[in-house]
Amino acid sequence: MGAAEAAASVVERLKASLEAAADYNPGDAAAPAAVLWADSGAQWRPILPRLLPLMPQLLVYDGERYAPEERAGPAVWLRCAAAGVLDGPAIPEGTTPVLYLPGVDRRDLSAAGECPQALKPLVELQYRGVCWTQKNGRDWTVEAFLTSRDGGLGLDIARDAATRRSMLRALAELAQTPAARLRGRRLDGEDFDRLLSGDPVRDALIWLNDPPAAEAQWSSARWSAFVSRCEAEYAFHPEKDGAGIAAELLGRREGSWAAAWERFAEAPRSYPGLPEKLRRAKPRDLFAEQSSSWPQNNERGEEALRQAFLELAGKTPQAARKRLAALEKEHGERRGWVWAKLERAPLAGALEHLAEIAALAANELGGASADDMAKLYAERAWRVDAAALAGMAAVRSAADAKAVSAALDAAYRPWLETAALRLQGFVQETPLPGRGGEGRAAAGSAPPGVMFLFADGLRFDVAQRLAERLRERGRTASVAHRWAALPTVTATAKPAVSPAAERIEGGAVGEDFRPLTADERQPLTPDRFRKLLAAAGCAYVRKDETGGPNGSAWTEHGELDKLGHQRQEKLASHIDEQIGLLLERIEALLGAGRRAIRVVTDHGWLWLPGGLPKVELPQYLTETRWARCASVKGASTVGAPTAAWHWNAGETVALAPDISCFEKGYAYAHGGVSLQECLIPVIEVGAGASAEEAVVIADVSWVGLRCRVKLDAPRPGLSAALRRRAADAGSGIGAAQPVNEEGRASLLVADDELEGSGAFVVILDAQGNAAARQATTIGG
Repeated sequence: MGAAEAAASVVERLKASLEAAADYNPGDAAAPAAVLWADSGAQWRPILPRLLPLMPQLLVYDGERYAPEERAGPAVWLRCAAAGVLDGPAIPEGTTPVLYLPGVDRRDLSAAGECPQALKPLVELQYRGVCWTQKNGRDWTVEAFLTSRDGGLGLDIARDAATRRSMLRALAELAQTPAARLRGRRLDGEDFDRLLSGDPVRDALIWLNDPPAAEAQWSSARWSAFVSRCEAEYAFHPEKDGAGIAAELLGRREGSWAAAWERFAEAPRSYPGLPEKLRRAKPRDLFAEQSSSWPQNNERGEEALRQAFLELAGKTPQAARKRLAALEKEHGERRGWVWAKLERAPLAGALEHLAEIAALAANELGGASADDMAKLYAERAWRVDAAALAGMAAVRSAADAKAVSAALDAAYRPWLETAALRLQGFVQETPLPGRGGEGRAAAGSAPPGVMFLFADGLRFDVAQRLAERLRERGRTASVAHRWAALPTVTATAKPAVSPAAERIEGGAVGEDFRPLTADERQPLTPDRFRKLLAAAGCAYVRKDETGGPNGSAWTEHGELDKLGHQRQEKLASHIDEQIGLLLERIEALLGAGRRAIRVVTDHGWLWLPGGLPKVELPQYLTETRWARCASVKGASTVGAPTAAWHWNAGETVALAPDISCFEKGYAYAHGGVSLQECLIPVIEVGAGASAEEAVVIADVSWVGLRCRVKLDAPRPGLSAALRRRAADAGSGIGAAQPVNEEGRASLLVADDELEGSGAFVVILDAQGNAAARQATTIGG
C-alpha cells in the first residue's frame, strides 16, 4: 500500500473504489455510460455530504423529488444528466457519471418486467454501464466495504448486531477518519460510539470546515459536549471566539492545535472549507510562524517559481542548471506542504524533475562511437528525457506549462542538441547497422513460441518506466536496446523488428518510405504484413484477443505515437495512461497462459515543448518531405545529412540536422537521427513468481447455448464464468460454475436473445480474482 493510499480517509477510499469501477480496457469494451451504485438499505446516505464535494460526477436518485442544485432527482432526470443533455449539473470531462440509488435493489433493475415504473429509465444503463459490486457480484454494503480484503478496506470489525448499529450511526464521522487509523485492532460498537463524542480533534475540524452545517447536524447534547471540550483542550470557545480565531489557532499549530493540523494534513480533501478559512485567518505580523500553514505563502512561492522559470530564457545552459539547483533548495520543501497534497503546488512538483535534469544533463554524453553513446544513454542518461516528460506532466494550466517549457528550453534543449549532433557526426562517419547488421537483428529473431507485443513509438525512457511497473507487479522485465531502421518512421521501422523482416525488401523509397514484399514486390500494406507474419510461422492476434498460450504470435497495442502527433507537447500528460494500458495488455496475455512476451517498437521521438527548430530544405530537391526526413529526388544534392534507406541502400534519405525539422510547428517528431529516435528498447517480460500458477484455457466450445470450457493443468478452487465485460463482475451472464478435477466446466446461457453476441470466458481463482480470460461468441 502506498503512502497516499494509507493516509486516505474512508470517504476518499470509497471515492477511489467508485471511480475504479469505471476503469475499462479500450481493447475489450466501450467506455461505460455510468456506474450504478445500488443501496437497497440506503445505508450509505449519511456519507453523501462528505462524498458530494469530492465527486462532481456523483448524481443521486431521490424518488420524485427534483433538486438539481443538490445533484438529486428522479430517474429520468438522472438518465438525462448522466448523458450530458441538460444545462446542469456538468459532469467533468474524462469522468464517468456515478448514479447513487438509495433504497434501490439492483435486482429491481435486472427484472425489467417487474421494475417499478419510477426506475424504468435506468434499466438500460445496466447494460451500457457497470455496477459497483463486490467480486462476488453482490452490492457493497457498508460492512462489506469496511471489512473486505478484496476491494474493501480490510478492517477487523466485530460482527454482532450492536456493532453494526453503532457503525451505521457513526458513518458520517467514520467517513472523515484515515483508514490507517482504524487498522491493527478489532473494532466494536464502543469504538464507533467513540467516534461520535470521543474525538475532539475530528470534531474541531468538522466544525471549522463548515460551522453552520455542523451545528445543524449535531444534537444539543453533542454540541454542548463539543463546546466544553474546546474550552478544556483548545483554550477556545466556538460561540464566543468564532471560526476566524479557530482557523488562526489551527494555522499556528500551537499546543493541542498541532494534533489538529496533523489530522487535517493527513486527509485535507475531507475538509474543503478549511483552505479559504486559513487564507482569511493569516496573521498580519511579518514573521508569522508556520509559513506552510497559509495558502498565500504557497501561492507566492508558485508565482515566484513561475517567474524564475520564465527568466531562464537566454541564460547559458550552465547558468540555467545552476539556477534550477538553487530553486530546488528554496522551493523543494513545499512538496511536503499540505498544499501540494491538494495539487496547489504544481510548479514545486515540476521543479523536482527539472532539478534532476540540471544534475544529469551537466554531463554531456561522451563516448568514442555511436555504440558508446548508446551504452551510456541506456545505463543512465535516459533519465533526462524521463524527467523532462515528468516535469511537464506535473502542471495543468497554460501559464504553468509556459513556465516549465521555458525551463526545459534553457536546461534540456542544449543537452538534446549536443547529443544529437555528436551522434550524427558518428553516423556520418560510420553508418548505423543496416539490414541484418550487428545491433539490428535482436528484436525480430526469437525463440519459438514468443509473443511479440508491438507498441508504436515506445521510446526508451518510457519503456524503462513500463519495465519498472512490471517488476512492481512481480513480473520479470529486462530492457535491452538496438538501433532502429532509418528513417525512423513506422512504415520503414516497424517491419524491421518483426519476424517477417526477411520476407521484405525495398524498391524505390516512395512517398511514405514503405518497403515491398519480397515474393510479389507489392507495397507492404497491413494485410500483406499479416500474411508475411503467417508465412514466417507467427500468428497475428487482434487487440481484443489473447490468442492461445503456445506458438509464435504478433499483437499490437498502445497509441503513444498517435497521441504524440495529435497532442504534441501535451503528450506528457498521457504517458502514464499509455503505460497503464500496456500493463493491462501484458497482464491479459500472461493471464491467458503466455510464459514470455517480447515488447518491441519501431522508433522513438524527439519532444520539446515550445517547438523544435526549423531548417530549410527546398521542396524541389525532394520527392516527399516529413518533419525529420525526406526522400531525395534523383541525384539532387541537399544541404542536409543523408543516409541510405534501410530497405534499399541505393536510395538516399535526407535527415534533418541536430534536433530541427524541415517544417515548423512540431513539438513532437521523429524520422531523423538522435538517441531519442534511434535507440529503441526490447523488453523481455516473464510471468515471474506467478509463472507456475498460470491458468491456461485450452478450449472453449459451444453446444447450442451451453458453453464447455477445458483448462490445461487445472488446480483446486477454480471456477468459470461468462461475462459481457471481462473485468466487470457485475456483467456476469448466469452464475459461475466450479471447474472439476479434469479441468472442465459447463456454463448455460438462459437468455436465447444473447445468441451471437460477444462475451468472455473468465476463470476465477479461489479469491474471485480473474486468472485467465478468453473472448468468445455466445452460441459459437
